Formats: sequence, C-alpha cells, structure tokens
Amino acid sequence: MTKTLTRMDLSEAVFREVGLSRNESAQLVESVLNHMSDALANGQSVKISSFGTFSVRDKAARVGRNPKTGQEVPILPRRVLTFRPSHLMKDRVADGNKG
Repeated sequence: MTKTLTRMDLSEAVFREVGLSRNESAQLVESVLNHMSDALANGQSVKISSFGTFSVRDKAARVGRNPKTGQEVPILPRRVLTFRPSHLMKDRVADGNKG
C-alpha cells in the first residue's frame, strides 16, 4: 500500500528538523499552504525551485461526448490547476523507481 504524505507529516518533519514547537510547525505549514493557495486562486503561478511549478490554466468551452451513449455534451469553460515537475524532481522520481 502506498503511503500518502499529509499536512501532519509535513508539520512533524518541520518539528523534528527545524526545532519549532509542534503547534508552531503546524502553523508554519498551514501558512505556506495558504500562501500557495491564495496565489493560485488569484491566477498566479507558484514556482518552487528544484521541485516544480503549479499554475492555473484557462480551458475554453468545447463539445464533449458521452462515451457510453455517444451523445454530445457541452463542457463549460473552466480554470484548471496544473503541475509541471522540475527536471531534478523528474530525475529523482525516475531514480526512485530503480530501487
């Protein structure tokens, strides 16, 4: 079973590695995530060096098709969140698969 990294895990890592209290560590993680979320909600990109770039993209309206019935369905314009990993992150993930 694959483990999922959670906010609690991030807070615990900050607690262990930085030396802040558990409460301060949780507040720091929340603050960073809130800053990232606010920037993305405002249409800004979030670039984390050696990790990747989160960005918001506007998708135009289009006609989709229900694969079961073949019926055409309008898909409304929308904003979507994308993530593009850095080359270092891509390499690190690829190297992790070799173990």
